[in-house]
Amino acid sequence: MSRRNPFVTAAAVAVYAFLYIPLIVVAIFSFNDSRLNAEWVGFTLKWYRQLLENDAMLQAATNSLIIATCAAIVAGVLGTLAGVALHRFRQKWLTALVLGPVAMPDILIGVSLLLTFMLMNISLGMMSIILAHVTFCIGFVAMAVQSRMAGMDDTLLEAARDLGASPWQSFRLITLPLLMPGIVAGMMMAFTLSIDDFVVTFFTAGVGSSTLPLEIYSMVKIAVTPEVNAISTLLMLLTLVLITVLSRFSPQTLRS
Repeated sequence: MSRRNPFVTAAAVAVYAFLYIPLIVVAIFSFNDSRLNAEWVGFTLKWYRQLLENDAMLQAATNSLIIATCAAIVAGVLGTLAGVALHRFRQKWLTALVLGPVAMPDILIGVSLLLTFMLMNISLGMMSIILAHVTFCIGFVAMAVQSRMAGMDDTLLEAARDLGASPWQSFRLITLPLLMPGIVAGMMMAFTLSIDDFVVTFFTAGVGSSTLPLEIYSMVKIAVTPEVNAISTLLMLLTLVLITVLSRFSPQTLRS
């Protein structure tokens, strides 16, 4: 049995501490009974109560949920078809076309979509944000579906065709049920990425279509108040829950 290298262990602990300690601090100070984040004064839940009375924040949260749900559903359908096509045809140009937005910087996607909407005379608002989010979410769903298809037994489809099933019947009765865990995992990933997105949304949002990340950014420009800590904690918990469920549905998706 090989011994663990203490330097590797120490490096891993340092990296995880660097990543998670700031998040823990944000969560702790969301319960601090002081508007200043300089020191701990006492425990309180008033910042969470104030969030429930903040109409702008509630509207932004509603917008984010609507956008993320629509983006997850549309990207789930298109991403499933793209993932099946990637597995069956295995063309490099098709892979680059579908997975390109996954590798592109967010700022490049945001600027290019903004120019596209302007050229197509599409008004910036909820619809433009949904279209933008679908654009970069399709690739993530396609990766989840392609990963699921790689583990499928192709002889099942051949047996169905030998028994007289049409291509649509074999897809609906065999392929789709087997792909469902990957599809659900991809849609959850799309929902998480959509609800957390800031850069692409910043370029494609119009007046009156603020989302939760945009609203948090507007508050942080003034000062990091406990209200910002509270909404950030709730958003962090939602993301962690979705990632946990995603790992249950399709563990290989998180490794791809």
